Amino acid sequence: MSSECHLTVLCAQSQYRILVEILNENDNRPNFLPETIQPFSVSELTAVNSVVFSVKAVDADGDMIRYIIDQSSPDASFFRIDLPNSGNVVLDKPLDYETKTRLQLLIRAEEANSVEKFNTTANLTVNIEDGDDQYPHFLPCTPVSPGVPVCTNPTYTANITETLQELTLQFSPGPIRAEDGDRGLDTPLVYSILSGDDQGRFDINEHSGEITLTRRVDDRHLMPSFTLRVMAAQQDDPLKYSVAVVLVRVLSQNLFPPLFNRTMYKGFIIQSSSPASIISTYGNQVLLVQVSDRDFSDGLNPNIRYSLHPPSVSDGLYHVTQGGVLIARAERLRAFDRHILQVVARDEESGEEVSASVDIEVLQRGQPVPRGAFAEEQLFGDVDGRLAGGIAAMFVLLFLSALLFFLLRIIRRRRQREPDEQRAVTLGKHPSVVSSGRPVFSMDEMSYDPRAFGQEFESSGSGSLHGRQGVYTRRQSLQPPPSSSSSSSAIILDPGSSFRSHMDPFPASEPRRLSVVKEEPQTEGVLTGDQRDDIRAVTSQTLHGGDGNTTQIYENPYRTMAPVICLSGDESSSDD
Repeated sequence: MSSECHLTVLCAQSQYRILVEILNENDNRPNFLPETIQPFSVSELTAVNSVVFSVKAVDADGDMIRYIIDQSSPDASFFRIDLPNSGNVVLDKPLDYETKTRLQLLIRAEEANSVEKFNTTANLTVNIEDGDDQYPHFLPCTPVSPGVPVCTNPTYTANITETLQELTLQFSPGPIRAEDGDRGLDTPLVYSILSGDDQGRFDINEHSGEITLTRRVDDRHLMPSFTLRVMAAQQDDPLKYSVAVVLVRVLSQNLFPPLFNRTMYKGFIIQSSSPASIISTYGNQVLLVQVSDRDFSDGLNPNIRYSLHPPSVSDGLYHVTQGGVLIARAERLRAFDRHILQVVARDEESGEEVSASVDIEVLQRGQPVPRGAFAEEQLFGDVDGRLAGGIAAMFVLLFLSALLFFLLRIIRRRRQREPDEQRAVTLGKHPSVVSSGRPVFSMDEMSYDPRAFGQEFESSGSGSLHGRQGVYTRRQSLQPPPSSSSSSSAIILDPGSSFRSHMDPFPASEPRRLSVVKEEPQTEGVLTGDQRDDIRAVTSQTLHGGDGNTTQIYENPYRTMAPVICLSGDESSSDD
């Protein structure tokens, strides 16, 4: 930027004119005008080589600006700038809404006549508008090739019988329906029958595409099928249309559905290296999974198609033929495997379906196929026989070990109980001796130890019992004890054999009622007998018989041999 100044200078009455020029300094960058870089839309029908938009940038220093498309931007190939200083962007190739609906573009504005080459960049968004350039197509759409938005129209099929009329037909693979190829416009469509309506026998709804059978078919042999051509056209442009084929087949009346003769089949396959082996059943017969249809005289419906559902179940290991034969890839199977397959039979005419299950067992090499269900149980019982036998033997051993353990414990307890019972006899608690007030039991275990007595008993004339250690003594001179609460009575049962001895102090007779008086231990007493048999702290008891005889018994605490006497009587006495 430059300017001029005019000055007048007085100097010694002289005048001079001075011209000062200010030079421009390039210190500013160019800037885009905001309104030129806003997102904008362009139709996909825009012609190639036409200007689609323009951009504008200014520089405060007044430098010349040129515009460049950054080729690193994603969609730079769609545009070009023919005149760099104009800012006009030209479409370089056609746009397609069905392929891409939005474009991104980078444009750089830079100084053209400066050394510094200051520049700035703007990111532009271009939205593509859908144009009416596509034709309608029927659904479901089958693309001609991947990536190409062109569909192959399906063939619609329906089945009717001779007795049907005034019926809305149900088609396969779906209802008759079409849509506009321009999804952004979604123009309404109109349906019509171009040919094959058989003079109004079939009528179509122009808005929904439903076809109705208006009158019945008299003879299916004369008219086994009808072929219709249905057109779907845009309502605003009838020249944009599409045509589909509709096939209506006339069937005989279906009275019986197809049925399998059983719901579960049993199959066997022997493990081998064969890539294809036929599944067999009991008796090594070929397994046939077939249905019967009573609508046919021989029961065989030629329109039945077999398949395995879902396909992922077989995983390529099994295949079913249209004759109902199952084939397996034996090299991929392992012995003792089991697979459950579901076979589906579909009547292609009536659309009816029925299914059955197949239980397949994989046998090991050389293993025969069972002849029947019972033989199968024996077969797999033999296979697992060793394992089952081992488990059974283990349980038997455990049971015998436990039984032996309990028997040993019982024997040991009985052995430990015998000395306790002998000691209980001494204390008067043997279960074979009971009180007079309780039920009386036998005394089979009562006995004397004859070795406790010496020869002095026979030679003594005093009428006393003498033992070597002074265990038993009978004194005739003792007086009957006075009755008191501490006394008790007991019935002593003599079984006969236990007390029959020349040393028996009581003759064998009927049970006697004896009065028993328990005396406190004596601190010191000398028993009749040898001096070496003296015992200190001896407990004595006096027994009074019904015949007036009195017997006094001394108990040696250091010996367990004693007469079997059980005391009972007053329950309140602690001496019983």
